[in-house]
Amino acid sequence: MDYQDPACAYCPSTVRACRAGEAETRGPGFCPSKVDPETQAAARALYEEPETHRVAIESARVEAEGYCKWTRVEEIVQFSKKMGFTKIGIANCISFVDHAYVLTGILESHGFDVVSVACKNGNIPKEEVGLEEHEKIRPGNFEALCNPVAQAELLNAHGCEFNVVMGLCIGHDSLFFKYARGLSTVLVAKDRVLGHNPIAALNLADSYYSRLWGPDRPATPPKVPVAGRHGKTLAK
Repeated sequence: MDYQDPACAYCPSTVRACRAGEAETRGPGFCPSKVDPETQAAARALYEEPETHRVAIESARVEAEGYCKWTRVEEIVQFSKKMGFTKIGIANCISFVDHAYVLTGILESHGFDVVSVACKNGNIPKEEVGLEEHEKIRPGNFEALCNPVAQAELLNAHGCEFNVVMGLCIGHDSLFFKYARGLSTVLVAKDRVLGHNPIAALNLADSYYSRLWGPDRPATPPKVPVAGRHGKTLAK
């Protein structure tokens, strides 16, 4: 079968040949190493760029040193130290100001300068960008637009070398990443329903959260697929 796109999500746990350095020989037909080795090679060359090379190296060191020992907060601290960062930005949802306060204290205790900007900064009325009254969360009340572009630009302007995102909404986080100049990571992924633990929806997709599925849901969705529902076989 001639595959057009990589489909790593369909790789069964018994294969995953890239972990063993055998993707080119044992990888399924939809493996990136089979589908698009040219793009892989071009990406590999980008690691020769000095900053990219350094980030890759220090990330791998943090992964190894803190494997199953460090929390994500500790990993942020250690990665920032290894990279030589001195000023860290926090882009947080207004609902996470208290958590941003704690994180600021932790980072400052390790010697970092910290800049924090909440999402509602600028208090832009949602109507100003064209939202209708009925499209608000609470029609009839003032609602400030989430302002991730200003969050990014303020952290840029104030010299942040590394940014930590805390609880920005879907799409708002995307705009932050689009405009942030410094490297950025996510500490909190917002999910109001699941207590900001979005992976729970995937773990329970075949039971409590079966509503996630669309009209093309397979009769028996496999948890660890051997062959994908779109014809993804293990052809070489």
